[in-house]
Amino acid sequence: MTFDSPLSQYIIFVIISGILSVLLAIYAFNNKSNFSGMRALMWSTLLSAVYTFGFAFELASDTVPEIKFWINIEYIGMPFIAPINLLLIMHYVGMDKFTTGKKAWGLFVVPAITFLMVVTNDYHGLFYESLYLRSNSASPVVDVVPGLWYYVHGSYTSGTMFACLFLLFSHGRKTKSIYRKQMVTMALSILIPLAGALSYVLGLTPLGIDPVPMLLGITSALYVYAIFSAGLLTVSPIAREHIFESMRDGVLVLNLSNQIMDFNSAAAQIIPSLTPLAIGKKLEDVWKRGAESGAFSFGLDQEHDVQHEQELKWVRGKETFYYRIRASNLLKPNGQLAGRTIVMIDVTEHTLLQHKLRHLAEIDGLTSIYNRTTFMEKSRELLNASHRQRQPLSFILFDVDHFKQINDRYGHSVGDFALQHIVNICKQGLPTKALLGRYGGEEFAVCLPETELAEAGQIAERLRKEIASTPMYSSAKAISITASFGLTQARTPDVLLEMLLREADVALYRSKHGGRNMVTMMDLEQVHAIETK
Repeated sequence: MTFDSPLSQYIIFVIISGILSVLLAIYAFNNKSNFSGMRALMWSTLLSAVYTFGFAFELASDTVPEIKFWINIEYIGMPFIAPINLLLIMHYVGMDKFTTGKKAWGLFVVPAITFLMVVTNDYHGLFYESLYLRSNSASPVVDVVPGLWYYVHGSYTSGTMFACLFLLFSHGRKTKSIYRKQMVTMALSILIPLAGALSYVLGLTPLGIDPVPMLLGITSALYVYAIFSAGLLTVSPIAREHIFESMRDGVLVLNLSNQIMDFNSAAAQIIPSLTPLAIGKKLEDVWKRGAESGAFSFGLDQEHDVQHEQELKWVRGKETFYYRIRASNLLKPNGQLAGRTIVMIDVTEHTLLQHKLRHLAEIDGLTSIYNRTTFMEKSRELLNASHRQRQPLSFILFDVDHFKQINDRYGHSVGDFALQHIVNICKQGLPTKALLGRYGGEEFAVCLPETELAEAGQIAERLRKEIASTPMYSSAKAISITASFGLTQARTPDVLLEMLLREADVALYRSKHGGRNMVTMMDLEQVHAIETK
């Protein structure tokens, strides 16, 4: 056999294929801790190298005994490659629980029997009935007559490889586009040898020689390309995906153009318009309804490690949810900006609790209006605003006449109901801009922005009449209630809130001593009420 013959050239390609397999096995050994399936890749490529080099020596042999010897060497590796690849694929798609113990070792029963059948074939002829040199070949090439176990081995190997493709296809339909490059690489690493084996069985290969050992070099090259270009197996991508999908927080991955490249199921639950069709669309195109704060508008800063946060109220149907939105730069291994990750953290329960606590801190528990502290804070803000805008502002203080007698005669529960009764009347009679608060036990305060004292007096008079003419019913008995009012207006820019309320309290005191059920304005001391008998 000369070096320029087709067979010798083929042997050179087979040897190169074996070398690639060895190099990939070394790489997998050095990185076996990065991914649970890396050990399977190491054994797959190592056994491929054994098979490939054994086949190269088989082609270079001149006698049948030598050929038989190297065939035995080939079968140390070849029967085990397909089941080990299946283990690799199972690791990749997250079926790790099926790759340990008896479940994993069961895959190697048929390959082990195949190896024993090959090395003992001279005694039983079950793997190949006969083995002979091809008569019309320029170089020694062996042909075989298959035996029964040859077909068992071929069926098992083909079935295992189809199982690999099935798992990849099933998982690929659910996998985000970011992993498709890896999935295609692994599928090709199965399809190429499978197609070569089928061509050999059908007699379609050049020189009638098995092309699979050479094709294994192509699959090794594909693995090398995918490892260094798509991060295949260096850090388990499917493990990342499982973590990604199991996160309770919604996560989106955007590119530099603000296009959606990936998202998890939690994000899809938050934003119903996040479907597979949303991949490649701009975030603002799917971030439309329900956000009271407007469209999502995080920019892509050129500075590294920049984070942004904002709170978002999101309305879906009749339910309201609150999210803390956190955006972070996504960097390439070389430090260049690649895009942005958006994390949506559900803080609904926390926010609603804060609202409840704020409500309890601000609202009077009995009457459901502002308590004194909150009324003072908000009134001071309105007073400062009125000074800046040079707008009038008036205050009303009023309390229930003879409230102690109501409590003593009818009980405190009726007294509480009387306060609620008066608050309901005030809510209906006060303008929407008015601020109403419980100032004391049976005393109430009203802040009226943009209101002159005369207009405030008219409002107070309407309230006084409505309270006096609307009895409260308790146990089918009508109870008449009246209230006395005191009013004042902020006249100078430097007047303090406490001074205004003191003036309104003085006017209220005068209403009380003037006969009750009256409205008294501080500056005019004008009485607008007639005692209701």
